[in-house]
Amino acid sequence: MVLTMELEKKSQSNQGIQVISRATEILRVLKQDNSGLSLGQIAERVHLPRSTVQRIVNTLLAERLVMSASAEGGLRLGSEIQSLAAAGRINMAELMHPVLVDLAKRTKETVDLAVFRDDHMVFVDQVVGTHRLRTVSAVGEVFPMTDTANGKAALALIEDDRVAVIAGQELKSTGEARRPLSDFLKEVEGIRENGIAWDLNEHTEGISAAGFAFQDPVGLIYAISVPIPTHRFDGLKGNLENQLLEARKEVLKLV
Repeated sequence: MVLTMELEKKSQSNQGIQVISRATEILRVLKQDNSGLSLGQIAERVHLPRSTVQRIVNTLLAERLVMSASAEGGLRLGSEIQSLAAAGRINMAELMHPVLVDLAKRTKETVDLAVFRDDHMVFVDQVVGTHRLRTVSAVGEVFPMTDTANGKAALALIEDDRVAVIAGQELKSTGEARRPLSDFLKEVEGIRENGIAWDLNEHTEGISAAGFAFQDPVGLIYAISVPIPTHRFDGLKGNLENQLLEARKEVLKLV
């Protein structure tokens, strides 16, 4: 008797897990084509009987996870999905701040966090170094892509065609002294190989920097960089690369 009850409980548990798995599949299908799908189209894509899809969809409709796409029919993701996504959104500056603090403590240098927006980088957080002579930029300040460590690192995470457009436009604006796009694209390939980008006295005379980039769960690209007065940068370069690679490992665990 006891064994029979245990088997029934296990069977019910497995059925519950299966229903959740199937509901998740349906939601993912609707995410991929959120213009609206019929029950038949959903059933075909998730490889389930139409009657099974109907039962699961009815529950999803009741929970507002799915809604009608139009008066003509069809289904799409519902308003409750947006609410859940908003509630689960990560404040990346808050999440990364301890990493910045630790890196600044180990290097004694300023550490910056920037996010990629359209065709530029925007600083969103900073931990100031302890050296008397140090680099400081304001949160909210905008920086270019092709002559900054954070910009180069971010471009290394973007597809080649888009890199060529962004970098090409920016390099063209520098006039006669502009760097060849082909040369810059080779540097981006090197960054992809080892994960670290360098600004060797390029963006601001007297300041050099190194950094790496990463993507958050929704695909936004961020970069952590360490700017240092050039006169002491060369002596720190090897150790700085190691410190950044260690910080990168910690960041990838968090995201």
